[in-house]
Order: sequence, then C-alpha cells, then structure tokens
Amino acid sequence: MNKIGDFSDPNLRRLLKKRQAAVIPVGSIEQHGPHLPVSTDSDIVTEVAKRVAKKCNFLLLPTITYGISFEHAPFFNLSLGEKTLQKVLTDLCASLAQNKVYTIIILNGHHGNQDALRGLDGKTLGGSGRKTKVFVFSYWHFMKQEFDHAGFVETSLMLAISDKVDMKNAKMGLDVHKLAPKQREKVARLAATRFIKATRNGVWGDPTKATKRDGNAILAQIVQNIAKTVSKLA
Repeated sequence: MNKIGDFSDPNLRRLLKKRQAAVIPVGSIEQHGPHLPVSTDSDIVTEVAKRVAKKCNFLLLPTITYGISFEHAPFFNLSLGEKTLQKVLTDLCASLAQNKVYTIIILNGHHGNQDALRGLDGKTLGGSGRKTKVFVFSYWHFMKQEFDHAGFVETSLMLAISDKVDMKNAKMGLDVHKLAPKQREKVARLAATRFIKATRNGVWGDPTKATKRDGNAILAQIVQNIAKTVSKLA
C-alpha cells in the first residue's frame, strides 16, 4: 500500500512518474450512541480506504476526519459547513492534479456528507495538460446489509477494527423494521435534520447482537466490492 505520508519527496516524485490513482477518505466526528466513539465514521472509512488502496495499489491520503454533522446536535459533533468541505476537497484534488495524479477516489464514511460530495462526483479538473477525474463513493453502498447508525453494522465493523467499543453500554435504538414504509420515510427525513427527534439515545438500529466476526465479514465484502469498481477507473 502506498500511504502518501510515508514517502520522502524524491521517492514520491519517482512514484508519480507512473500512472497513479489516489484515495481520499472522508469521515466525521459525531455521536454514535453510548457505546461507540465519536470517531466511528472516520475510523471505519480509514480502514476501508487503507484496504482498498492496498488491494488496488493506489495512493492513500490522510483521512479528512471532519464532516457535516449538524443534524446530530444537541448530541456532540464537530462539523464543517458544506461549502467548506467542498472547498477543501476541490483544493486537494487540484493539488493532486498538479502532482500528476489523474484519478481521484473520494471515499465517504458519513451519511451527512453525501449532498456536499455529490457535487464533486464526476468533476473534471485540468492539471499538467491532462484531465483529472474525481469519483465519489459511500462505502455502505457496497454491502448487502442495511445501513444503520451505531447499530448492528457499524458496531460490528468497529469491533473488527477497534478496541474502543464499549459493548456493556450498547442499547437498542430506533427499530425501523417495526415501522410502515411511509413512517420509515418520515422518520428518515426527520433524522436528516434533527437526529435526536428520531432516536433519543442516538442509535439507529440494534447494536446488542453485533460481533467481531460479522464485522470482519461485512468489511471484506465492502472492500472487495469497492476494489472491483474502482480498479476499472484507474
């Protein structure tokens, strides 16, 4: 794996003489119930990006650990504005283009970032006489399981990659499977603006049955599916 921060300047410039693709993971700092750390989204997307970069031999950039999480207030969150996140990523992509990196994968780890990142997907930048293509993917689109927030999936993934999970404090949150389709849509819209109105403990799903084994299986599935998709782009 080519972790960009590990290279010296001469070695990195030699590497960049060959055609390269880069992965930029984007996460968030926000509440994930009483049992997961606020770094959960950033931790998961960092691990996914690391494995994808290694599998595809792409350059791996440091994770942007802050995202757009205002919807979680009054739960804890450290958030950027939509235009700020877009500006940071646009500048990074332009800088990569100047350094002859012509394929850029932005890998998203937080649901609230999607609208901001959607505007970057498919963007074409000029650089060194060539065009740089930017592609945006959210990791949960590459798994069979239904996405949650601090529920079974995220808790299992964190058990697989981290020692920061406090399972004794894991509690059932909003169980959307008990809701009718229209109710579910209504709650989802509510959660997008005021998460606490949808679930009082900040959990969407049931983390109590999460296991490290399930997390490893889900992670392997995600990495395999993303790698299959992005390898064609480079």
